Formats: sequence, C-alpha cells, structure tokens
Amino acid sequence: MALLTIPDENTEISDWNEISAFLAARGVRFEQWAASAPLADDASAEEVIGAYESDIDRLKREDGYVVCDVISVTSGTPNLDQVRAKFLPEHTHSEDEVRYFVEGSGLFWFNIAGSPVFRVRCERGDLIAVPKNTRHWFDFGPTCFVKCIRLFNDPAGWVANYTGSGIDQKYNPVYATPVGSAAAV
Repeated sequence: MALLTIPDENTEISDWNEISAFLAARGVRFEQWAASAPLADDASAEEVIGAYESDIDRLKREDGYVVCDVISVTSGTPNLDQVRAKFLPEHTHSEDEVRYFVEGSGLFWFNIAGSPVFRVRCERGDLIAVPKNTRHWFDFGPTCFVKCIRLFNDPAGWVANYTGSGIDQKYNPVYATPVGSAAAV
C-alpha cells in the first residue's frame, strides 16, 4: 500500500486516490498497473517487460520514452551501501525519472517549491514519474528489496545532478549498520 508522509506536519495519507491527487497537483505522475499475466519470482527482464507491455507502450507514446529496462536490488546486492549512497543526497535529473514497482518498495522524497518536504512509499503495482529538474532523493528503506521497470528518453540523461542543499540529511534515516545487515533499522 502506498503511503504519503509529510513529516513536518505529522501527516500521513494512505488513500491511493488522495495520494495521486496530491502528487498530480505537484506535477508528479502516479499510477497503478497490473500485469497481463502472473509472473514467477524469477521472471526474466523480458518476461517482466512483456507482462506490462501495454502500459509501457502507452507511456512511450505519451511521453517519448525510448528505452526500458528492469533493475533489481536486494540486501545481497554487491556494494549495496555505495549504491544506496548515490541516491540519498537531494538531486535532480535532466529527464523524468520513471519507475514501476514490480516487487518490493522504496521511498521517494520530494523538495518541491511551495510544498513541504514529503515522501511517497511506492510498492508493488505503483508507477511514479518524477518530472525532470524536480528536487528529490530515494531511499531503499530498511528492507532493501525492489524490482523496478525503468523508462528513459535517453539513459545518459538520468545522471544525478546533486543540489548540495543538505536538506535530505534532516529526513534520511541514520543506519547504524550497513543496509544489508540484519541489524539495520
């Protein structure tokens, strides 16, 4: 279940339609997709993309995305702490960041002008499209398990442009132990 949290206002929104409306008012696309057929846990990237082909093709037509892939990150991913550290500082991209959550979950944080800092916990079935040049950051969370479909206009455009604002440090959890260990909070 998706969850939108505004920490500085002690607010949580769990109703999917309310979350979608909140995000839409800030230019962030939020959809729910369903696979055209059941997928095995060990489904190949091609099988995953095939199961969501109609939604992927629709986004390609609507927004000009040309490249699509599938990534998977688990607590056993090599160099997980270094991978995680790339996403935790506030940054922007020169193109949209589009993620569909096939499995697992993750936390997208936003620092959008005119809005309090907020985060969206995306889970299986959620698609989020962060518009280009939007200040945000991403946390895998304490369980660190996610399988996502990613769409790009140009993969080179997805390079993080770090803002250096430091605002993320106020909100990011401090993990006393490496993310992949059982003691991580």
